Amino acid sequence: MYLRRVKCLVTGGAGFVGSTLALLLQRDVAGIDVTAFDNLRRRGSELALDRLRAGGVTFRHGDVRSADDLSDAGPFDILIECSAEPSVHAGYDGSPAYVLDTNLTGAARCLDAARRYDASVVFLSTSRVYSIPALVSLPLERRGDRLELHAGASGPGWSARGIIESFPTSGPRSLYGTSKLAAELLVEEYHAMYGLRTVVNRCGLIAGPWQMGKADQGLIAFWAARHEYGGELSFTGFGGEGLQVRDVLHVVDLYDLVRVQLSNLTRLSGQVYNVGGGPANSVSLVELTEKCRQRTGRTIAMGRVHDTREFDIPYYVTDNARVSAATGWAPSRGVDIVLDDVFSWLRAHRAALEHVVAPAGHAQQPAPAGGTRRGA
Repeated sequence: MYLRRVKCLVTGGAGFVGSTLALLLQRDVAGIDVTAFDNLRRRGSELALDRLRAGGVTFRHGDVRSADDLSDAGPFDILIECSAEPSVHAGYDGSPAYVLDTNLTGAARCLDAARRYDASVVFLSTSRVYSIPALVSLPLERRGDRLELHAGASGPGWSARGIIESFPTSGPRSLYGTSKLAAELLVEEYHAMYGLRTVVNRCGLIAGPWQMGKADQGLIAFWAARHEYGGELSFTGFGGEGLQVRDVLHVVDLYDLVRVQLSNLTRLSGQVYNVGGGPANSVSLVELTEKCRQRTGRTIAMGRVHDTREFDIPYYVTDNARVSAATGWAPSRGVDIVLDDVFSWLRAHRAALEHVVAPAGHAQQPAPAGGTRRGA
């Protein structure tokens, strides 16, 4: 792929998405040296260290909030910016400092390091940049065990195919979404002012093995772990019926896209893309619960929380038309493949994972289908 050895820095590189991308790039791309950079703050990220080492990825302990830490990591040719405080709950029950410092100040530090080295940048953003009131106001109707858009309906930035990049971003969107949107603006400025080759992916719900799912982030892994290891779950918000819908993107499908983007970054530079599973890979909480029951034989008596929180959304499905037209990429691994991979991982690594992703006797309130992304 490259004519000389290329140095790639993956920030958030011990997280779910970052470690997966780092390992697959190191495995697949000739002439690349990948370094995973992470502060190991998220519980379970330490489990990535042996995997990274075995896969030939260099690990560097550091924090994106620190310019010195990034400088100490040395020069690089490619930056894949996966670092984030990914919880949509962040700041609602306490100080917003960490989510803002990591997602905005950290992004600024990463971009400035990329400027110094004239590096190419793939920035992973989130579907949470879109307006919560606009998403809540979509015309939805119940069809079976899920909510769907009214047949034939469309509006600014949306249609039956899902949400496109022009969907409204104005209005409340959570501190997580706001900090990522602000970071996107910095990416745009660094592209315009300094000529950085950049691409932004607004990712929907990403899932797959090695996601340390929690109540506030990592819905698929969290739901699967509770079915596999035991624990309580609840349908939260929108009457507690579990009808809210999200599309699911296998992390390896995301990797496939990043590979294409890195090979075509000069042509794609400056672009922002919605990236998700799309309508064919969407699932409601009720449907997800049944899929988990089929794989485990465990029926969980669902709690029902009727009240809808300010950050809950009833429906988000990605329209990938723009990124597909630009790259030829489309997701190829559906919800059932995602779940099969996650359950295989949970079973193969139960001894290491059970105390991290599903502590015995410890009930958490799960995120609704509106909780996103990205496991950095």
